[in-house]
Amino acid sequence: MQMEKLVSLCKRRGFMFQSSEIYGGLNGFWDYGPLGVELKRNIKDAWWRDMCQGHNELVQPEGAPSTYEMVGLDCTIIMHPQVWKCSGHYDLFHDFMVDCKVSKKRYRFDQVRGKWVARGEQKIFVTIMTDAELEHEEVTRRALKFFNLRNKDVAQLTYDESYLTLDKVAASDRPSVLAPDVNELGTLTDPREFNLMFKTYVGALSGEEGAAFLRPETAQGIFVNFKNVVDSTRVRIPFGVAQVGKSFRNEITPRNFTFRSREFEQMEIEFFCNPNESPKWYEYWRNRRMQWYLSLGLDGERLRLREHDQEELSHYSCGTADIEYAFPFLPEGEYGELEGIAHRGDFDLRSHSEGKLDPKKRPLELERTEDGQPRHRGSGKDLSYRDDLTNERFIPHVIEPSAGADRATLAFLCQAYHEDLQPDEDGKMQSRIVMRLHPRIAPIKAAILPLVKKDGMPEIAKEIYTALKQRFNVFYDEKAAVGRRYRRQDEIGTPYCITVDTQTLQDRTVTIRDRDTLKQWRIKIEDCVREIASLVS
Repeated sequence: MQMEKLVSLCKRRGFMFQSSEIYGGLNGFWDYGPLGVELKRNIKDAWWRDMCQGHNELVQPEGAPSTYEMVGLDCTIIMHPQVWKCSGHYDLFHDFMVDCKVSKKRYRFDQVRGKWVARGEQKIFVTIMTDAELEHEEVTRRALKFFNLRNKDVAQLTYDESYLTLDKVAASDRPSVLAPDVNELGTLTDPREFNLMFKTYVGALSGEEGAAFLRPETAQGIFVNFKNVVDSTRVRIPFGVAQVGKSFRNEITPRNFTFRSREFEQMEIEFFCNPNESPKWYEYWRNRRMQWYLSLGLDGERLRLREHDQEELSHYSCGTADIEYAFPFLPEGEYGELEGIAHRGDFDLRSHSEGKLDPKKRPLELERTEDGQPRHRGSGKDLSYRDDLTNERFIPHVIEPSAGADRATLAFLCQAYHEDLQPDEDGKMQSRIVMRLHPRIAPIKAAILPLVKKDGMPEIAKEIYTALKQRFNVFYDEKAAVGRRYRRQDEIGTPYCITVDTQTLQDRTVTIRDRDTLKQWRIKIEDCVREIASLVS
């Protein structure tokens, strides 16, 4: 039930809203409200600062094989269509979907979960699309309805122990599948491919000549600019290129709040290195990215680094590890991907450089090799790298830490949500919702609260607010009892409250209250900016 409470809080307090809500919403798209946009921006800023801007190329980081350089890039969302042909997205970037012939609904083949349920000799696979906490109740409800039984007859049902996704059900058993939203068997079609790229048209041409795609990832913009970056900045291998930007995937069944959306934001690094050193750099970036999440407050017991099995790897991957988080909407013991760190080898630069596109052919016409594999026609440009010290020439290997800003935001919100009991002004215990966001990413760093709206306290509070506002996003509030104002700030994750009270009028000191520990201490007014800066950093 935590997710229901969190989603309610996000809307009530202005973290996130359903896109186009007044028209019924648009599935898979979310708007960030006044607090949400600050939280997400702080996460992106922390990532950019830690990965790119704050990097010291003169100092060798702990665990790194050597020093390295970092630069940034911001590429267009719409690129030349041949980019997606050479990257493999045009031919290979798809999921499998199934349709229900009765409900007319469409599902992603590997996301529909269910369990085998038997009554006597008849056994059916009951599918569900519900929260993890309610899975067993929903399976039971649907099975009772199908077998025309009442709740008192539940003992007649027997269950297999484990849940399966639909793609794990043998094709011969699919006639026994009870699809979501229907009460008869065998209504699902056979699975078929569905390309996830959004198609659009560029310019006045509306036919295939003007066809283009919204990018499904930010990475390819970095690869096609590899030579431009090297020539314009004079960076030397090893170096990384960082980018934050929007990507679009036409998900078949977006779900779980902002976890799987059709429009999302990525924080990606393409790290170019010598092939001989790439295994060490892969290890370095796996560990460094894991530590970043821990440093900003994610619980190590709910976070894990999982190396992909051989059968999971992409055709080009030399190794991939996922940083995963135990989101509360997932069944117990399951994790959802936060970030992938992939050793991509030289696949990308080689694909974009090899071959020469025939101008007489349609740009996306599929060509195949003798063994039937897609042939990627690159630009014909030389994307190799020459080391000016050793005169060695090679196509660099790439390590790609690719994080989702939206998933990271959701993970930090899930981690931050807590409920506890605290005494109110009358000493009675009251339930308190507190968002324990790390001060560095909290939307509002401090709230300035005059104890009462008289005796000159608001004037002093506004003086403090004005001084702090130059450096931090802070909030001024003089409405309602101070205890209620504290609880409002706790609920939106404000780490510190500064209270102007009667003692302030005597000695120009104020009280600072810590959101998590409830500890309070006094400092001089002129020290407020320095104190908040120290606490937030």
